[in-house]
Amino acid sequence: MKDKVKIITQVNDSQIKDLYQLYQLSWWSQGRMLDGIKIMLENSDLIIGLSHCETEKLIGFARVLTDYVYRATIWDVMVDPSYQKKGLGSLLMESIMNHQSLRNVECFSLMCLPEAIPFYEKFEFATYHKPIEIMIRSRHS
Repeated sequence: MKDKVKIITQVNDSQIKDLYQLYQLSWWSQGRMLDGIKIMLENSDLIIGLSHCETEKLIGFARVLTDYVYRATIWDVMVDPSYQKKGLGSLLMESIMNHQSLRNVECFSLMCLPEAIPFYEKFEFATYHKPIEIMIRSRHS
């Protein structure tokens, strides 16, 4: 399958609609609106997409917020359900971890569900067991 996808760092209008559809498939991102997704894309430091070579459909996506030196946080790693279990999630992560602009970043972070921990451990992520809490302030419940 990897030979049928192209890694992209910008999305076209059609692919933004594909991304909207991907967000609607995940419990953590259902309800995201197209206008908000466009603003998010404009303000993300790095986006990595997987586009089907023949149709140009966006079938995978991840994004990074970073200062390019000390910290980078990976967000929204997702693959279209009909393309999962084919190594595309790994391709997204490898593309991020090996990206030229992130080569000097000291520490990467991400949030995931417990069942995704083994996947991210393959990329040398580890559960952080120091006395620290994640604090969140949400404007929307």
